[in-house]
Amino acid sequence: MEEEAEIDRLPIDLLAHILVMITSFTDLAQASGVCRKWKQGVKQALARRHTLSFAGCKMDDDSTSRLVRHAYSLEELDISRSRWGCQITDNGLYQISLAKCVSNLTSVSLWGMTGITDKGVVQLITRANSLKHLNIGGTFITDESLSAIAHSCPHLKSIVLWSYRHVTESGLFVLVNKCRKLESINVWGTRVPLDCFIGLLTIRPALQIKPQGLPLNIGAVATMVPVV
Repeated sequence: MEEEAEIDRLPIDLLAHILVMITSFTDLAQASGVCRKWKQGVKQALARRHTLSFAGCKMDDDSTSRLVRHAYSLEELDISRSRWGCQITDNGLYQISLAKCVSNLTSVSLWGMTGITDKGVVQLITRANSLKHLNIGGTFITDESLSAIAHSCPHLKSIVLWSYRHVTESGLFVLVNKCRKLESINVWGTRVPLDCFIGLLTIRPALQIKPQGLPLNIGAVATMVPVV
């Protein structure tokens, strides 16, 4: 009879504590296939994770949403796209939106996710009511998503709209008016006129509009802000 390996004697809680330190999802998948105990350990490890980043990983809708569903304590989710990164669609965002952790998310990055539309973003954002930081730069979504953010994320402090080509003045005014805790907005590469940013500062003078160095002169604008 073979002697039990030392690692097999570990309590499941201690095993999960070790597995939570593994950052490679490929390694976690392999660990999950070792035996039933390790599979349970991986599930418990995911349940303890406060952050998940899929940036640079080859992930699809099903694999990403499956991992997020097990991460019950998740607060920060990064599914940004890099050269070989996530290929998430609206269906993936919908599946993620059904996860129990979504209402506790404080930070989400969808940077560069060109395969998503307003449909998927709205489904996710309307359930992420604790959101404080959001990156939707480099996407092709429109003011429809900005409206959903404005009405669903009262705690929002920062938003990145880097190269957000379909944003309009109207969408920005709604966002800044509704998100009263907003402190920072990155508008690099957008196509809205400079006067719009000056108008945003008349609503919230302390708002940090990035990139820094924009020639904004709040005193030069008259009463030009629409009531929302």
